[in-house]
Amino acid sequence: MKLDPVSLRLFVAVMEENAIARAAAREHIAASAASRRLAELEHALNVELFTRSNRGTEPTAAAYALLNLARGVLNELDGIAAQMRDYRAGVRGHVRVVANISAITQFLPGELQSFMAAHLQVQVQLQEQISTAIAHSVAENAADVGILNHGSYGEQVTLLPYREDELVVAVPAGHALARRRSLRLVDILPFELVGMHTGSAINNLLMRQAVEVDMPVQLRMQVTSYDALCLMVSAGLGVGVLPLGSAHIYKASLALRTIALAEPWARRRLSLCVRSLESLSGAARLLVDHLRASAPAMTAPTHHSAST
Repeated sequence: MKLDPVSLRLFVAVMEENAIARAAAREHIAASAASRRLAELEHALNVELFTRSNRGTEPTAAAYALLNLARGVLNELDGIAAQMRDYRAGVRGHVRVVANISAITQFLPGELQSFMAAHLQVQVQLQEQISTAIAHSVAENAADVGILNHGSYGEQVTLLPYREDELVVAVPAGHALARRRSLRLVDILPFELVGMHTGSAINNLLMRQAVEVDMPVQLRMQVTSYDALCLMVSAGLGVGVLPLGSAHIYKASLALRTIALAEPWARRRLSLCVRSLESLSGAARLLVDHLRASAPAMTAPTHHSAST
């Protein structure tokens, strides 16, 4: 069996674009040639990848299974080419990074700036995702490096120690809690909260801990960013929970106070997430080494598999 990387790349494009015409345009080939290549790929694999009807094509279960395998193969081929270019012309490459909002607002701006200043030939593409999506993206080869809350996500990835952050409570100036030096969760749950969006690490954490103390969470509104949370809190629309480093960015210009959250779970670990150190391209390994070197000394790598 001979599999053509061009056909595999086209197949991935069809799955991502959900249309042969758009995938053909993306890969700069004619739509008729794209259809022929897909048919040849099905023949080579002896399996039906798409069901065809008057309404178009629909991926089969085999197509979804092939998608992960094809991404892995293409990533390995790209890695070979990238590392060979490194030897020929110095270190260069493209690194796909996915990170949660806590890492993006607290640590990454300065660290990426210093990395890219030192490695002018390396391009870094950064996308914000929630931690569960980050682990999935890295495991599926849709990203090279992730930064997420430490935990077990049921994916075949390796977690490397990175940073710690601390959650605090943000309250409007003049709020009944504003003069407190520290707060417990039971102190803030009687008040309406400005929360992060459903699925975010902080939202999940608060919901779990509220169950532990047998108190309801009164979410007045939910937002998708820490600047929006701080703006709503300063407007008197509720209290909020966010990382200390993120709160410092906004509190100087807003009418709000930050108060320590005296809970053991308020101190969190952030980890770098990779498929494995061995699978990283030269450029991605440079970035991982840079991020680890800038972080305080922590613990050893943690390996997670799909059975975790």
